[in-house]
Amino acid sequence: MEKEEFAPVIKELMTQLAGKATEGQVAKDLDRFVNTYGVTLTAAKNGILKKYGATGRSGGSFVSGNAIIKKITELKGTEMNVDVTGKAIFSEKKEITARGVGKTIVSGILGDDTGTIPFTVWNDMEINKGECYTFRGAYTKKWNDQVQLNIGIRGKVEPAPDAKFTVPSNAGGSTAPVLKIGAITEKTRNTTVTGKLLSVDPRNITVKGEPKTVYGGLIADDTGKIQYTAWNDFKLETGATYTVKNAYIRSWKGIPQLNLGDRCEVARSDAEIKVAADKNTRRTVAEIMKTGGGLDFELTGLIVDLRSGSGLIGRCPQCNRTVLNGECRTHGKVEPIMDLRLKTTIDDGTGAISVVIGRADTEKLTGISLTDAQKMAADVSTTAVENKMAAAVLTKQITVRGNVMSDDFGPQLNARSVELKPVDITAAAEKLYGEVEANL
Repeated sequence: MEKEEFAPVIKELMTQLAGKATEGQVAKDLDRFVNTYGVTLTAAKNGILKKYGATGRSGGSFVSGNAIIKKITELKGTEMNVDVTGKAIFSEKKEITARGVGKTIVSGILGDDTGTIPFTVWNDMEINKGECYTFRGAYTKKWNDQVQLNIGIRGKVEPAPDAKFTVPSNAGGSTAPVLKIGAITEKTRNTTVTGKLLSVDPRNITVKGEPKTVYGGLIADDTGKIQYTAWNDFKLETGATYTVKNAYIRSWKGIPQLNLGDRCEVARSDAEIKVAADKNTRRTVAEIMKTGGGLDFELTGLIVDLRSGSGLIGRCPQCNRTVLNGECRTHGKVEPIMDLRLKTTIDDGTGAISVVIGRADTEKLTGISLTDAQKMAADVSTTAVENKMAAAVLTKQITVRGNVMSDDFGPQLNARSVELKPVDITAAAEKLYGEVEANL
């Protein structure tokens, strides 16, 4: 079991224990019983109750109330055992790694006649878009102030073929707000935007054994760009301007993506759209932290740290991932392809962010070529390469452009281009002195 699946079990145990143990103690015990000793969940819960002298056993099983039935808009994010029936508005499978083992989960959006909610099923199963299901024994939690529905080891998902739902076009609580693309974040649920299509790329996929064409690409306005996926043929044309009503937002590694589903309306627009220039995609670190991720951001700051994994590295010839001691975590022993990169931390005064810089720009910033680095590593060590690069770039001010992605460790900018920005120390000092003097 994973941490997310333990959450509702821990809540139940904390209720039964009534202060006889801390949540940290319960979580540690539950993890040890289930994942280390391999006992059943029921036995683990009973063992924890017995350990701390609490009641809760009945015929050898854990006492828990029956699941309550709720509509989606009634969910508060604190339910531990709830049944919800709705239509799958969107569904996709994802590959994750848990405790070093690959696992398939299912995520999507469930809707009923009151609203919609994101869901995650922590097991591999078929949940088909457009079909109705009952989520039994589910639990809810809040993430980014949004309620989410989860099915863990105690829950199950059952087809509900007799259920009929008309999901309201304003599902989610209110009419989709009209937003500029630059204002869309991973917290946005649905929106209406007007923008110019920069690309239209059809892709052929298989849904329920039937071939289907979906359309993807980029749409932009004067504040930014965003990727989109259209699940119907809206006759989209590159270079044309459209108003997209009631699209919903999905996030991939913190980057918001626009999804044009069945309830979406798409119409040509006569609006004059100027695609965002660099000055309109500039962001501070603080602004990036609020957004979570995005495309084609520009950031200027000082390189304040060069992190481990910089310098001369080896990549897997099959998947391009970095290898350690000649071994790829996916493909095992390989003959690596050598490469250069910088894993930096850049500070712009509003905060700090990780920035990864590829080979071409690494060579430009450091003056060290791949051939130079390989010779230095052979003659001295790879550490010597990293140290020389650090001396060349630390405290330098640069402007970087690229996409920002987020994960459990925070946002990271993958640089598409970099440019050194000379610092006028005298002018900077005079400006700082003036600001200090003005505040005395």
